[in-house]
Order: sequence, then C-alpha cells, then structure tokens
Amino acid sequence: MVRRRLSDVAVKSRLEGLADVVLDAAKKSKDPAISIPVRSLSNVTFDPKRRIIEMGENTQDRTFFNLGMARKFMQTMLIGAACKELFEEKVTTSLRELYYRTKHTLAGSSENTFDDQAESDPIIEDLEVTLDSLREELHVRAESAGTIVGPVTLVDDGDVIDCARLGKGGYAVPSIVEPEEIKIKKCSAKFILLVEKGTQWNRLSEDKFWKKHNCVLLTGNGQPPRGVRRLTRRLHDEYKLPVYVLVDNDPWGYYIYSVVKQGSINLAYESQRMAIPDAKFIGLSSRDPEKYKLPRNVGIKLNDKDISRAKEILAYPWFKKKEWQEEIKHMIASGLKYELDALANKNFRYLTTDYLPRKLREKDWLD
Repeated sequence: MVRRRLSDVAVKSRLEGLADVVLDAAKKSKDPAISIPVRSLSNVTFDPKRRIIEMGENTQDRTFFNLGMARKFMQTMLIGAACKELFEEKVTTSLRELYYRTKHTLAGSSENTFDDQAESDPIIEDLEVTLDSLREELHVRAESAGTIVGPVTLVDDGDVIDCARLGKGGYAVPSIVEPEEIKIKKCSAKFILLVEKGTQWNRLSEDKFWKKHNCVLLTGNGQPPRGVRRLTRRLHDEYKLPVYVLVDNDPWGYYIYSVVKQGSINLAYESQRMAIPDAKFIGLSSRDPEKYKLPRNVGIKLNDKDISRAKEILAYPWFKKKEWQEEIKHMIASGLKYELDALANKNFRYLTTDYLPRKLREKDWLD
C-alpha cells in the first residue's frame, strides 16, 4: 500500500532532527555523522511476489572530520537548510534554483560549495532516503519533462485541463502530480501507451492514434521522469488501465521499461509509489525487424558498451524470465539494435497505421 503524503510539519521536524545531530555532536566535541542509506545495486533486492525493486538496509556514515566526506557532509547540510527555508517561506522550488541558492564561494578560499548541479541533485536523493521524505515533500520539483494527450481531464491548481482538447501538443506533465496538486477528474481511455521518445509521441499524437484507439498517450522524452511515472501509476491504479511501454530495441530501452515496471535501482525507495508491475513491453522487440520485414541496413551495429550493458541486464533478477532471456540474447546474437524511428523506413505513418494496431490486436507483448 502506498503511504500517505507526509505533512509539512512532519517533514520540517525531520529536517530539524538532521541539524540536531550536528549540534549534539558539537556539544560533545564529537565528529558529527549522518547515516545515509546506500543507493546502488548492492543494496537493492527484487521482491518476486510484489514484482518490484526494494531498497535494502545497508547504510554509510557521512562524517565531517573525514577529509574524503567533509565536502559532501557540508553539501548535505546546506541543502537541508535550504529545504527548511522553503517550508518557512511556504514555496516550492526547482532543482536548478536549489543549486543556485546553495552555491557560493567559501570565505577565504576559491572553493565553491557546489561546482555544478550534478553535485547537488544526488544530495536531494540522499536526503529523501535519509529522512524518508519524498522530494515533493521537501518542496522540490524538477522541470516538466513529459507530455500527455488523450481522453483524461485533470484539475491543476483549480484549472480544468481536458487533455483531449489541447491540440497535438498536449499538456506538459508537472513534476508534482500527487492528488493534493493534480486531481484526475475523469478518464474514459481503455489503456495507457507510454512512449520513450518524443518523436514517436509526436507522430502518434499528430495521427490522433489516441482518438482512434481510445487511449492515453504519455511520454517522458527518454527515461520517464517521476511526474510521468507517478501520473501513469495513478491512472493505472485509479482507472484500472493497462499500461503498454514503447521503447527502442536496445539495452537502454529494455532498462527504461524495467524502470517503469519494477522501479529503478537508484530510486528503489520510491518503487512502491511509482512502479507498475503489470506494465507490458509492446516493442520494439528484437524479433520485430524480422516479423515486420525491416531491412538490416536500418539497424545500428551494437558497440561494446551496448553488449556490456545487455549482459548486465541479463543478470538482473527481474529479467530472469525465459522470454526476456531469449529476447535480450536474440538482440545480442543479431549484432544490431533498432530505433523506433526505423519504422519510418516502411512509411511515415507505419507506426500508427500498421505496427501498433497489429501489436495490440495480436496481444504481442512481453511481460
């Protein structure tokens, strides 16, 4: 069961508790330490019954007196202080703004607190798992990076958004889509099609695929961000809609599908809220080029990085099903990967008029 959203009072209290750790250590002339759960493959497990990735119990102490950890310790406290400021001012902010809010040069040196945003973003994730508080509960949001179109009506800050009446451009999915922020007023779709690439989403939207097949079209323009995954999960739960995932035929496409289905390794603590264990992989499959007679010259030769990544995925417990082992090994044996764009070799509308309708009709997908 997905836990209820924490109140501002509860999250603010947890942030203050983080500061108390430092104050207590200082009073006792001890090295302040924060226990941070490890966010890596070594600390995740796959629950075969729930069919999701879950975070383990391994932690690592982040201390101030350790030269190798002092910088990260300082950064953690800076981000924590900025989040407390957000609560006091009753505002939310973006990851980018948070980076600039906490960036400055240390007095008497040329050392910056953060050199770039790639340093500050992981600190937010560290705080999430340490405080057991989601990024949204810390008043931090990402930039909108997804789009939705189809027979679904949303209420955003009092405004009614009919996603079937927004032209082919659709509605930009916000970072925070919890019920307190975005209400799903109604939805008459039969299924959800989550598309990896914006180019294919544009084709499907322009051709009104969603109208002909009565579905919701979503894209995250690559690996779907949290807002897109969470909105997909909500539509799936609240309206019992099947979810079909359309990605490139390469190791990265496989992994994007698995992130939607089981959750991600880096954000395993959020799987319970976002993963969709019943999601189906509708393509591109490694056998589709033969089945749909795509010429080999539209395939792209697998490089060493592709092959290495494919072998890593083969070893993941959530890819141990016979069908998935055969799927990935077939791609490696073919020596080629195929982008969804390659379907345009047949004709520009092949994806919408032939490929997907046949896939849906024949129930040709992987689970």
